[in-house]
Amino acid sequence: MRRTMLFLPGNSPNMVLNGAVLGADSIIFDLEDAVSPEQKDAARILVRNVLKNGNFEGCEVIVRINALDTPYWEKDVETIVPLKPDMIMPTKVSGADYIKTLSAKMAEVEGKNGLPIGGIRLIPLLETTLGIENAYQIATADPRMEALYLGAEDLTADLRCKRTKKGDEIFYSRSRLVCAARAAGIEAYDTPFTAVDDLEGLEADAMFAKSLGFTGKAVISPRHVEIVNRVFSPSELEIRHAQDVFEALEEAKRQGKGAVSLNGKMIDAPIVARARLVLEAAEAIYGSGFSEGGGR
Repeated sequence: MRRTMLFLPGNSPNMVLNGAVLGADSIIFDLEDAVSPEQKDAARILVRNVLKNGNFEGCEVIVRINALDTPYWEKDVETIVPLKPDMIMPTKVSGADYIKTLSAKMAEVEGKNGLPIGGIRLIPLLETTLGIENAYQIATADPRMEALYLGAEDLTADLRCKRTKKGDEIFYSRSRLVCAARAAGIEAYDTPFTAVDDLEGLEADAMFAKSLGFTGKAVISPRHVEIVNRVFSPSELEIRHAQDVFEALEEAKRQGKGAVSLNGKMIDAPIVARARLVLEAAEAIYGSGFSEGGGR
């Protein structure tokens, strides 16, 4: 279950060495925006060494590489791919050709290092207007695709609008990205909430993202991890309702009823699908014991 993805600057030894114990489901070693041009080589070497020697059991590892229009990306791929991170996060992704170019380079490096071709997945960062408009093409560009991730800071600059806490300016982009990801059968991740000290605002923003269909949310501060994890975890009430749905289905089956209702509301296929997703999430987060037929 991937609810939180915590960004860690690739040139910060303390952060990258301790990232796995900060409570996020995934950590993102950042070789792009967090690293100045003169520190790119040093950051790449640091992340390489941490991947080679670190222990990340129970924590997914993602590496954000530099954009394909920079002189850094190929060296990023050649250095990082042999260490087998779970995913690569390409930046400024504008279309399917971008993904195909990157995937081909990754396959070349995988082959040279005796790794399974396609074993490392992709979670592209859509942070331009062109990327948002091409979201479905990007989502279906390559078998490596795991999810789409929205980057609002660069996007709003491209839109020529102000980035706000309320986020009205990115409502269309959020919706477009979620629709594209779901249509492609992959996950969708929301942009970070950048007001580090506004924890109430963070919770409201995360709850809104969840209501739109996002699977989880990226964060830029360890302080945000617990709140986002909680928001994107099914609550006790949601779990109990999901179990009640399946108990009602079982009872209707025993009684030979065709129509099934719960608390005065008909149980149709979408309600069953949502209940199943809740129980699957509960199983992934809290461990075994949740079932479609009863309590824990």
